Amino acid sequence: MTITKKITTLIAAGIAAQFIGGAAFAQDMTLKLGHLANETNPWHKASLKFGAELFRLTDGRIAVEVFPNESLGKEIDLINGMQLGTVDMTITGESLQNWAPMAALLAVPYAYKSIEHMDEVASGEIGDQIKAQVIEKVQIRPIAHFARGPRNLTSNRPIASPDDLNGQKMRVPNVPLFVDVWKALGANPGPMAFSEVFTSLQNGTIDSQENPLALIRSANFNEVQSHVNMTQHVRSWIYLTIAESTWQKLSADDQAAVMQAAALAQAYERGLFEASIDADRAYLESKGMIFVEVDGPAYAAMAKDAVLANVSDEIKPVVEGLFAE
Repeated sequence: MTITKKITTLIAAGIAAQFIGGAAFAQDMTLKLGHLANETNPWHKASLKFGAELFRLTDGRIAVEVFPNESLGKEIDLINGMQLGTVDMTITGESLQNWAPMAALLAVPYAYKSIEHMDEVASGEIGDQIKAQVIEKVQIRPIAHFARGPRNLTSNRPIASPDDLNGQKMRVPNVPLFVDVWKALGANPGPMAFSEVFTSLQNGTIDSQENPLALIRSANFNEVQSHVNMTQHVRSWIYLTIAESTWQKLSADDQAAVMQAAALAQAYERGLFEASIDADRAYLESKGMIFVEVDGPAYAAMAKDAVLANVSDEIKPVVEGLFAE
């Protein structure tokens, strides 16, 4: 077993005393990192990567104990715990808009034309403004961003443009923004619990649904849907975060080590993410699903007014700017 694997195993197990290659490391701090993903998810693997790199960069003084599957609490509970000082780290996204309105920008339909465009925003001036507001309003600090699979529309016929929707009955999450956007595009959307979607597609109660490829695959929608229309209508990211109270306990050198480990984890996660997107598409195609390239600009143009009507006044100018790019 390599040193990196040994370190990762020890971090995942939460062992306080570390012995690598016969050398003992004096440990000053163990950070608790809880998140909602399972052990096979790139976010979890990137969390372990972060812990391994931070352990290495601090000569074993700082370890990271990772808690997947909401085992340390649900997302909002973890944020509350970070504010109270009982949790050190989590992975969180647009839920932060409950405190910091600019965090809604993490998942705005058709705001980002490509993953490269999304990265430019997340890493640029707008991203800096989001991070600053999160630190101020939530008292947690974003230190890296991970990609999320873009959401795509599945159906039993090709839907290459909004004109093809023609009142298509579709399931959307219980998010007013999503409902209004799909109405504007010409569909007949309705909220529904995710657990009911497969049966509803099977019996014809609904005609289509929209989700990332990973969820389309894991839910076996290929058994009840024949097409994946590459609408990619929501591109979004999520943050690896550290409690501001924990951050302030760190020396300047250790803060720098945290940021370096986070950057390495971000790059590692992106590689895993891209591989998973390719693997999910290949799997769904092997099961007979047909992937349809769509008229993205036409979808975005028809969605724009509904998006702007649903975002807060604080971020509306930013969203208008993103649509104009």
